[in-house]
Amino acid sequence: MKKMKMLLIAISVIVAAGCKKKGCTDPTAINFNIEAEKDDNSCKYNTDETSVIVSNNITTNTTWTADKVYVLASRVTVESGVELTIEAGTIIKGQAGSGPNATALLIARGGKLFANGTAEAPIIFTSVADEIMTGQKVSPNLDPNLDGLWGGLIILGNAPISAASDVVQIEGIPPSDANGLYGGSDASDNSGSITYISIRHGGANIGEGNEINGLTLGGVGNGTTISNVEVVGNQDDGIEFFGGTVNVSNALVWNAGDDAIDTDQGWSGTLDNFIVLNPGDECFELDGPEGSASGIHTITNGTTYAGRAQGLVDLDDNSSLVFTNQYFFGLADGQDFDQVPTADGFLNASDFQVTLPTGGVLTDFFKDGSDTFTSEVAEGGNTVGADASVLIGWTWAGLSGNLSGL
Repeated sequence: MKKMKMLLIAISVIVAAGCKKKGCTDPTAINFNIEAEKDDNSCKYNTDETSVIVSNNITTNTTWTADKVYVLASRVTVESGVELTIEAGTIIKGQAGSGPNATALLIARGGKLFANGTAEAPIIFTSVADEIMTGQKVSPNLDPNLDGLWGGLIILGNAPISAASDVVQIEGIPPSDANGLYGGSDASDNSGSITYISIRHGGANIGEGNEINGLTLGGVGNGTTISNVEVVGNQDDGIEFFGGTVNVSNALVWNAGDDAIDTDQGWSGTLDNFIVLNPGDECFELDGPEGSASGIHTITNGTTYAGRAQGLVDLDDNSSLVFTNQYFFGLADGQDFDQVPTADGFLNASDFQVTLPTGGVLTDFFKDGSDTFTSEVAEGGNTVGADASVLIGWTWAGLSGNLSGL
């Protein structure tokens, strides 16, 4: 009887082991599968000389060239006084990691990033699990809703913020790393130039409720150029502004796990011409200042597909913004503006258009009943919103047909 029990136990162990999801469990492999629990010996590696592992901070002016793939093996910081130039068409891949081991590219205060792609050759930030290679724009193996496979891109500057103090630590970076400080008094601070970049599959978990955004902008000044940016499949927010004065144009956020666009700490810039597709929580979380300083930002010319979002816009009592020329569609019951600011803030809203689902009504688009800014239109009949033509030809969302008809 004892032998029979031992045999049954052995069979159970074999069956249980066989139920484990197989795949490549090595995070340094190009086909790493974060869901795999058991290695199936299928791991693939870049064995040629085109792959460059980057694990140390950048302390001298450096250029990354399009003939190589750069692999972030840690949190890599461009330190103060240093410039990193990334050529058009370059691919950067982050290894897997969480907590203090999450991979990310951080531009410290006083550092500069010149990442200027083109519509023909965008710069792509993605995961080592992505088999995309130089010259490709669409992943050959990953879905656009996969997230949390690496960290993200963090840019910090010396522009004013409204927080507990003039200089604070950015979320997602341990307090022990002084390169995570942002804020100051220089509204025209220059952190470089970013054009035609796509940031994919990021948002690694740093701690409880603390993930890295696709693009984090902390105290970034209006001397910085940011235009034509796509964020795809990020576990946390798509683009988040922490104070600063930077302006952003031609932006697209697709499949953010949390909010698509998040503003904090009195950001005083403009977001102009953008598309939001299918965020996980709010389409917009637009918070007011946290300190004594105030800030008014402008969000204009936007098209938003609400999809699975929990709500359209989350506002604070003291949020202050100009919100104009917005088109919302793909709505579900309960998606609305949670409030209109009533304390120290204000909402200057105009030219809103909405396509409702079949049989839908416009009741309580604003929870306080202020629907005077909103008009209902037929599907595709909007006269306000984003100009999608500037994003169709080079973004993953555009090339996969998700901007059709916008």
